[in-house]
Amino acid sequence: MESQLIKQAQSKFDDALEHLKNELAGVRSGRASAGLVDGIKIEVYGQSMPLKSVATISTPDSKTIQIQPWDQSNLAFIEKAISENQSLGLTPNNDGRIIRLNLPPLSEETRTQLAKVVKEKAENANVSMRNARHEALNTAKDKEKSKELTQDQVVKIQKDLDKLIEDYQKRVQQTVAAKEQELMSV
Repeated sequence: MESQLIKQAQSKFDDALEHLKNELAGVRSGRASAGLVDGIKIEVYGQSMPLKSVATISTPDSKTIQIQPWDQSNLAFIEKAISENQSLGLTPNNDGRIIRLNLPPLSEETRTQLAKVVKEKAENANVSMRNARHEALNTAKDKEKSKELTQDQVVKIQKDLDKLIEDYQKRVQQTVAAKEQELMSV
């Protein structure tokens, strides 16, 4: 019973960490990355789809993202979605077959703003993990009240959860430090 609660909490911690990594992939750094645009929603075929499911995204060099739709009729829809995406602030160049996005160098002010965004996303991940820990502890305490667990088992679960969340928070810090390093390098 107790290991099941720990595994459920660990699964939620893993999800929070993975979500953070995906979020950080979309934060623009000095280098071009497919992660910047692959989650943009495109209105095609009567539905909203992520860009990565309607086009090939590549980075031919460190300052360019290249998008080649599988169906050329989607080119205008992709270009429109990128143009309307305020968080990117990029202008697509369409040559009739491929869309190219040229990334201008980041100013020091922009880098600082992006570092704040990264920290916000990290705090959201930490909050999510604390909520999962709290949920698991409450479940354990409820099971103690219904005599399914002893008080000693609940204390052990709490210690295990504390150790686990500490480990995951270190992983979040490492992930954030790596992204900040990437942001600040010119």
